[in-house]
Amino acid sequence: MKISNFGYFWLDTWVIANVIQLATQDFCARFLNRSNDPCGRQYDQMTQAARSAPANIAEGNSRHSTSKETEMKLTDVARATLSELANDYLNWLLKHEQLPWSIHSTEYTAVASTRFDKPEYQDDVLYQSSIHILKQKHRFDVWLQSEDSMTVANCLLVLCNRLVMMLSKQIESQLATFREEGGFTEALTAERLAHRTEQSLQADAPTCPVCGKPMIKRVAKKGVNSGREFWSCSGYPQCNGTRNIV
Repeated sequence: MKISNFGYFWLDTWVIANVIQLATQDFCARFLNRSNDPCGRQYDQMTQAARSAPANIAEGNSRHSTSKETEMKLTDVARATLSELANDYLNWLLKHEQLPWSIHSTEYTAVASTRFDKPEYQDDVLYQSSIHILKQKHRFDVWLQSEDSMTVANCLLVLCNRLVMMLSKQIESQLATFREEGGFTEALTAERLAHRTEQSLQADAPTCPVCGKPMIKRVAKKGVNSGREFWSCSGYPQCNGTRNIV
């Protein structure tokens, strides 16, 4: 397994998303039944939403080098599904006439302040990352293993909202990188332009009458000259210099 293809294993967001998925699967198996979920739709919706988060974080990060736009979109999908899951846990509490933990409560503070270890994988990433995920999950056992579904729901509600905020910051970071470096389309355009400029230099292309840069051949797409080749400044669109091809 090439480590470079699995960079998301080192993301705290991906690790926490896996913790939430495992805990949600356990919550649904323990507390949903034919009485409160006769058709099994809530079970399916909650487990699918929990699965979507780590899946989209992983897929988005895997597209980092080829399409930053796709990376941001998939990370945003993960954030949206976590918000949906958080609302399911809130609904569970309200349906039982219970309130979510106050941000000033001891329980909320304890869950919100519980820190995750940094991944320290060596060569066996899949094996070691699995140990890491389970270890982080066990940090919340005092709440997640409770026989009281309200305690479990509250803990997962805090974790979901905590991860939503982390993903929001991750998207902001991705957007900043996109502004600085551009995306896949921009990279291809720059590569194509560099190649065409090099070809023009080898073909003794004229220089731009406006800025002096080498010119490249382009084809007019509209107007009376549509379909005809002409010399265009390689600095376009910053420079609009042109020459007719004799």
